[in-house]
This record gives sequence, C-alpha cells and structure tokens, in this order.
Amino acid sequence: MNRPQTSGPSSIAFLLTQIGAQAASQFAERLTSLDLLPQHAGVLRMLGQSEGISQQELAARLEMHASRLVGVVDTLEKRGLVARQSSATDRRVYALHLTEAGRGTLKQLRMIAREHDNAICDGLTAQERAQLFHLLERVAERLGLAHAVHPGYRTLEQREDSQPS
Repeated sequence: MNRPQTSGPSSIAFLLTQIGAQAASQFAERLTSLDLLPQHAGVLRMLGQSEGISQQELAARLEMHASRLVGVVDTLEKRGLVARQSSATDRRVYALHLTEAGRGTLKQLRMIAREHDNAICDGLTAQERAQLFHLLERVAERLGLAHAVHPGYRTLEQREDSQPS
C-alpha cells in the first residue's frame, strides 16, 4: 500500500514515531486477549529471563520507578502469574518467580509478540527485516536505550497518575 504524499513532516524521526505509536497501540490491543497491559507483559518477559531476581533489581533493569513496580507486581501476583518469595540470603528482599500460570501466560505472550512482529513487518523480505533490525539496533545503541527495555517504564508512574480517576 502506497502512502499518500503530504506536505507535512518528512523525517526518519517522525516516521519512527508514527510506526512506534501504531505498533504500541496494536500490541496493547493484542494483549487484551490475555487481559494484560504492556507493562505486565514486560515484567513477565523479564522474569522469564531472570527468574528469582529481586523487585529492586527488576525495577533497575526496567529503568522503572520502584514504587510503581510494586503495583504492577501486586496485580500479577493477584492474578496468580507471579509469586514473591523471601530471599534465602536477605529476609528483607523478595525474589520474584513466575508461577506455572505465569509461565503459560509468558508462552502465549511470546506467540502474540511473534505474530505482532510479523504483522508489523509484513511485506518485507527476511533480508530486509534483518537489515532494518540491524539499523534500528545501531540507532537505539547510539541513543543509549537499554536493550529490550521499553523507555515508557521510566515515565509510567507520571502518566498513570496524571489520568483522571
């Protein structure tokens, strides 16, 4: 499908913003089938990679305000997807673990993420996808973005607090 030419902004940064906003919106929509929000998906994904890390370490890796993470983990714990366990080395620290239900949900999340990625890149060859991925990785690295961490975690608390109740 050809995009109509307009006299508006025509920059790579603007195009990336358009694509990023659309991709984020579509991913959030896909997550509704699991009754999850994107921040839940990110926490589950990170715990799947680093089982047993502390809430503080998880907040640091996600570059997320620690007090906001508590609420996200509370939600996942109430849903039976995450369990807090006292640390064997420090009673003041909770280690986070995926439950069986959490591992099953993570498996579904990975499938949704693959489908989403394929839908976003539909029309590109495997070689074009690899080239695009490589170029975007270089840009992300130069910008100092944490690998595989959405920068929205940094401001998640402010955005949610600013919404009317």
